[in-house]
Amino acid sequence: MASRKKTIPTILDADELLDKAFGRSAKISKQGEDRLDGKRKTAVARIAASGDILHGTLVKYVKAFPSMEKREEFLMELLDTVVGLDKLKKSLSALSWASARCAYLSREYARRAKFSQGADQLERVRREYFGRTSSIIEQIRGDIDFVAKAREAFKKIPALEMHLPTMVVAGCPNVGKSQLVERVSTARPKIAPYPFTTQGISVGHFQSGYRRLQVIDTPGLLDREFEERNAIERQAVLALKYLADVIVFVIDPSETSGYTMAEQMNLLESTRKAFPGITIIEVENKSDLKRTRSKRLKVSALNDEGMEELMRLVIEELSKSPKWSGEAQLSPTP
Repeated sequence: MASRKKTIPTILDADELLDKAFGRSAKISKQGEDRLDGKRKTAVARIAASGDILHGTLVKYVKAFPSMEKREEFLMELLDTVVGLDKLKKSLSALSWASARCAYLSREYARRAKFSQGADQLERVRREYFGRTSSIIEQIRGDIDFVAKAREAFKKIPALEMHLPTMVVAGCPNVGKSQLVERVSTARPKIAPYPFTTQGISVGHFQSGYRRLQVIDTPGLLDREFEERNAIERQAVLALKYLADVIVFVIDPSETSGYTMAEQMNLLESTRKAFPGITIIEVENKSDLKRTRSKRLKVSALNDEGMEELMRLVIEELSKSPKWSGEAQLSPTP
């Protein structure tokens, strides 16, 4: 996946799109050898201009979305989770069809206007063109609306960098993942004392010397099949599947999260089975509330206890990733 997402322009609805095309073209006026010739040239120019605006705007919308290629597998699955990839492809295809159709009608009716005989025929050509063009845009009204919704959903997907060594933080809801990520990175996820507070994937970065590393806070994962998860939970699974070089699995032994240790261990075991090739660092958070006798690292994201040792372990594991040697070094600050 590209390191940065494309910027998708604001999507005008069908009425706004027609107003833009017809409103701008209505301001065009041409002089001719006589009154009829002036009207003819004006009509031709207005038809051509409105067609160019409709065609160009729709093409811009289509090209602004990422290409639906396999090499963009992570982004495609994420888009499928958030908006529905089949529907998005269908709607973008409808916009492409409409853009081509508008361009064709513009050329055809500009030609007819140019060779119109008399004011009445010219007016019929003009009316027919605007009527047929409006009908085309009306046919894709629903597709335009869907693409606009997809744009809003796409804006909420963070710019993930596949080439960076990546630490993914996972665990049950409300165990302290967001606070831990906030301590170690530039990410500033919203934190609230109830489940499912992390609304989507939150991305931050931290440094090891001059090296830039990525940290991702996933939404709370529940111990059930992927197909049974909601859209927010699926984003977390995809983050683990495609991005993680090391997983920091956060456990709350105090159970103030609302999840028992048995439930958390079940999730840990299912995570281990789902991602056998990824190192998992088990961390017991909220050591300020409860400490167990387990051999797991004890930390408190609240007061920074154990955080230095945790990051040492994380960087040690990340340095084993193939991404580590391929990542460009940052220039030191003068």
